[in-house]
Amino acid sequence: MKKYFNLFDLKQKVDYKTEVLSGLTVAMALIPEAIAFAFIAGLSPLTGLYAAFVMGIVTAILGGRPGMISGATGAVAVVIAALAISHGVEYIFATVILAGILQVTAGFLRLGKLMRLVPHPVIFGFVNGLAIIIFMSQLDQFKDSSGEWLTGIPLYTLLGLVLITMLIIWGLPRLSKAIPASLVAILAIFGLVVALGIETKTVGDMASISGGFPPFHIPEIPWTLDTLILIAPYSLVVAGVGLIESLLTLNIIDEITETRGRGNKEAVAQGTANILSGFFSGMGGCAMLGQSLINISAGARARLSGIVAAVMLLVFIMFGADLIEQMPIAALTGLMIMVAIGTFEWASLRTINRMPNSDIFVMVMVTLVTVFLHNLALAVVVGVIIAALVFAWDNAKRIRARKHIDENGAKHYEIYGPLFFGSIAAFNEKFDVLNDPEEVIIDFAESRVVDMSAIEALNKITERYQRVGKNIHLKHLSPDCRKLLKNAEKIIDVNVMEDPTYKLVVDKV
Repeated sequence: MKKYFNLFDLKQKVDYKTEVLSGLTVAMALIPEAIAFAFIAGLSPLTGLYAAFVMGIVTAILGGRPGMISGATGAVAVVIAALAISHGVEYIFATVILAGILQVTAGFLRLGKLMRLVPHPVIFGFVNGLAIIIFMSQLDQFKDSSGEWLTGIPLYTLLGLVLITMLIIWGLPRLSKAIPASLVAILAIFGLVVALGIETKTVGDMASISGGFPPFHIPEIPWTLDTLILIAPYSLVVAGVGLIESLLTLNIIDEITETRGRGNKEAVAQGTANILSGFFSGMGGCAMLGQSLINISAGARARLSGIVAAVMLLVFIMFGADLIEQMPIAALTGLMIMVAIGTFEWASLRTINRMPNSDIFVMVMVTLVTVFLHNLALAVVVGVIIAALVFAWDNAKRIRARKHIDENGAKHYEIYGPLFFGSIAAFNEKFDVLNDPEEVIIDFAESRVVDMSAIEALNKITERYQRVGKNIHLKHLSPDCRKLLKNAEKIIDVNVMEDPTYKLVVDKV
């Protein structure tokens, strides 16, 4: 248990300047995102900002991936929007608390290892879809308050500032990496707009961010079974979406930094953060890939950057709202577009001709579900299911049978490939019941009985031979296969040959 509370690696070399400056940049980038996601959920801007602070500070301290940023996210906002409209914000707080409890439970049950089941094409699709969503969400900044596209001078001004921001972020690291390029770009655009008196959209045009410390608040709802039945489905989805997005983000950051985070610890941290977010007037959330990439690309690798980001966000809310509200939206839009470009797995496009068609299909499907439904959890689940079905189909075609008759006149069927629900049709076609001799032996030395469908197939083939007065024997079953057959012995009738000289290695779970 002590690993969960071993918070800081004192042996890790920390670049304090990089951590602090990167954290400051992330804090600025969190503001418009948190406000936008609160609007999506039909909540007040401060609800999103408080969630960003609480999620950020808790996961920065307790999380399993130093340098990863958490906050209010669009995936969670989409899930809770309907409940917010129908029952109000108090039910959202309760939903987030229950979701946090579920996530903590998942962490202590060590369910984070289930992320190993997510294939690489699914991760490619998830990342590409998220990059497209990040890019598309920035297009809203090119519209006016009535939802119409900007035209004329306002459009050219905004577009010019965005391009300058992107140019600085792209070019500065080629000259110097002393200060994060994202922070330089934001400050440069801010200074340019103020110095020249340029009229353009600012953070304050979206909403006021002025507020105090997040107030502790117990949700004012009836604590009844009916309430639990109402919020439980939303909590389950929020918990699932949050864990999937957080653990996938963790895996992506692992690959970039060539280090290894701890998924179960991150699940506990995410759950704890959501519980506290619900009690401190926040809408909840999870890990944010875009802000995490801003942080990592700036060179941050320790917990300090996440702590600084969360604390500075709170400072902005409590003391610096007037200044931050003057920040040009163009600077943050340019930053997020560069994040989208950096997030997209361009390598996945170059390998399309080299990838199996099934992997390409999975990747494209996950991307499309992510982009059009904005449901990251559903996209990952769909991808995993498709990949699993493709795997099952491929393995179903690989079952083979080598046949020969021994000196005693018994016919042997040497089975190659797994026997499971997908391969039983091909398995049944291997046997010539009417023309086989009276003794038939099925040899599983190179095969494996995987599931109840396979056991039922053995039972059926036994019955077919018994009906014509012939005997069938199973040989070289591994211990786990024998256990399956023994557990099912009341519903099947097969003859397993004992072979004490044969040992088969079995994987230990």
